[in-house]
Amino acid sequence: MNIVILAAGMGKRMRSALPKVLHPLAGRPLLAHVIETARTLSPARLVVVVGHGADKVREAVGAPDVQFAIQDKQLGTGHAVQQALPLLDPSVPTLVLYGDVPLTRASTLKRLLDAAGPERYGVLTVTVDDPSGYGRIVRDAGGAVRKIVEQKDASEEERRIAEINTGIVVSPTRTLDAWLASLKNDNAQGEFYLTDVVERAIEAGVEVVTAQPDAEWETLGVNSKVQLAELERVHQRNVAHALLEAGVTLADPARIDVRGTLECGADVSIDVNCVFEGRVTLADNVSIGPNCVIRDASIGAGTRVDAYTHIEGGTTGAKVVLGPYARLRPGAVLGDEAHVGNFVEVKNAVMGHGAKANHLSYIGDSDIGARVNVGAGTITCNYDGANKHRTIVEDDVFIGSDTQLVAPVRVGRGVTIAAGTTVWKDVGEGELVLNEKRQVSKTGYVRPTKKKS
Repeated sequence: MNIVILAAGMGKRMRSALPKVLHPLAGRPLLAHVIETARTLSPARLVVVVGHGADKVREAVGAPDVQFAIQDKQLGTGHAVQQALPLLDPSVPTLVLYGDVPLTRASTLKRLLDAAGPERYGVLTVTVDDPSGYGRIVRDAGGAVRKIVEQKDASEEERRIAEINTGIVVSPTRTLDAWLASLKNDNAQGEFYLTDVVERAIEAGVEVVTAQPDAEWETLGVNSKVQLAELERVHQRNVAHALLEAGVTLADPARIDVRGTLECGADVSIDVNCVFEGRVTLADNVSIGPNCVIRDASIGAGTRVDAYTHIEGGTTGAKVVLGPYARLRPGAVLGDEAHVGNFVEVKNAVMGHGAKANHLSYIGDSDIGARVNVGAGTITCNYDGANKHRTIVEDDVFIGSDTQLVAPVRVGRGVTIAAGTTVWKDVGEGELVLNEKRQVSKTGYVRPTKKKS
């Protein structure tokens, strides 16, 4: 089939300069969710109709398999689909979706496509408790669809109908051109409604069929920040439910945000207020403490991530301990049983098996060997004001507190570095390195006091 996604609207109620379809849900534009679902159906042509903020929309979701049609003036949904017709394959049906309706399942769309087949006109409908504001599905005494009438044009009797039009339709493409060309805009909004095509199909003797989704939220669109927030919660609730079904322990399913993909092994536990962005993998027996932010990371089996730890682009081996208040930045790779403690930052650095940096340190552009102990307050001085340089610390080195390692520098295996040392030259294996200092003590010293006002 062809798929046309309507994404030309301004979204005035969003009160934002950003095109409505680019507002984020679960960390990605609304439109990106719709395109992702469309791709799972393997369409022959995938066309996005753009208008307001067209350049921004193209930049955000452009891809080799996506074509764009322009709707310069927003004259209604029927007019929007007309703009896409030259890009479609007339030999297959066309499915129409909406860039601000992000949560429709592929299985629901497949149900509609199967019901319509290649020759029937299909409409996705849903029966709701409060149909206010939606177009009603008007059926005859035998249950056949007769027309769709918009709220503003409906009679009192029609407004009592609970079955509504979601806007998602599938139509034979060969006849769609003529049907759209015959639309009139003599309605309350002065627009060319795609919904009026139903009557054209009936007049042409084409059977109109309907299908319904499994859940009402699949058909909900976004017209305001309130609705966007509501759909965000729906999505996160669905993600949390899937994690629970897969065996993940969530301290509170209402307090987790997944803004990408989260893959979990067996016996993973996640505490409250954690955010997962991009692609995150948690292996077996990983535990995540509260208030952690983890982005594009792979966490090894048995690792414990304590509270308030931030990980961006990091990778850990098995049985690592992180945090609380630790930070891994891009390029951080921790070997098995490594420890990175409170207020320690690691960037573009490798820490070997059992290496530890437990307090108040910065490790950047470094290779830290196995079983190295990094004392509190240690800093790798990797930037000279123009270029970055690498620090190499071999296995079994003991680094005392308040040490500065001025790169480029290599510290040999088994070295001991005394507290308060600045290392700017390479150190051979097994040596003790320190900066000689003389401690001076004076008697009779009196501290200054504040003068009384």
